[in-house]
Amino acid sequence: MLQRYLAKTFWVSATGVALLAGSASVSVAGDLIAHRAIYDLVLKHASDNSGIDDMYGRMVYEFTGSACKGYNVKFRFMTAVDMGGERRLTDQQTLTFEDLKAGKFKFETKSFSNNQLNQDVQGEAKTGPAGIMVNLMGDQTRKVELAKSAFPTEQMIDVIDRAQKGEHFFETRVFDGSDTGDKSLYTTTVVGNAVTPKGVDGDSAKAGMLADKSYWPVTVAYFDDKTGKDQLPTYRVAFKLYDNGVTRDLTMDYGDFVLTGKLSSIDFLKEEGSCS
Repeated sequence: MLQRYLAKTFWVSATGVALLAGSASVSVAGDLIAHRAIYDLVLKHASDNSGIDDMYGRMVYEFTGSACKGYNVKFRFMTAVDMGGERRLTDQQTLTFEDLKAGKFKFETKSFSNNQLNQDVQGEAKTGPAGIMVNLMGDQTRKVELAKSAFPTEQMIDVIDRAQKGEHFFETRVFDGSDTGDKSLYTTTVVGNAVTPKGVDGDSAKAGMLADKSYWPVTVAYFDDKTGKDQLPTYRVAFKLYDNGVTRDLTMDYGDFVLTGKLSSIDFLKEEGSCS
């Protein structure tokens, strides 16, 4: 059960920790910036039902590409979990490629427990007139038809675009290839008013040139595709979002336990050029 929760980690981190470059005047239609962001993970709360005594780890998110060539994400989520006197190491490694123009999304996620591979999910999805078709590969070769859904980068662009327009609540259906790669998720997103920090603000010191820039407080709740949004969310993520796509001060609520993710460092990588 714990591994399943961890496999559903944040695609705004997860699912785009940092996406758009520039100042407050940058349009979301512009090229996305290549970057690498690292977060330190700490257990904030665990219920008695979770069986977790302590938990900590690190999350690494690397984003490269362009609107014309497509976007690549390398994502790694590593934790050490103490449960009943035993320590368990989990390691989720995800690679994705997203071509928004062509409506294509490729993904592969490998999940390890104590250095042993226990799940390898890979496939590709294509947007069609009525929804998306998912082709799962490897040991789970099969085709799955799902309702029309946004892909992760597309979701983040939409969040930023709506935030800039002053929208505070909206719903989106998302497919990110997580878990078994055969379902989409409902999401509800709440965006607060823009905040201009005064002095030290959480992990702002690690944000470099963004430390004193305005951000939006955002919360995204994810609901299981089968139960829908009328049930309790599978998990919920809160974070501070800059208009250039960088996020920090993450809180990941999985119900039985809550993790915080503080920005440790962020590096902007070499851009691949414009699409002109």
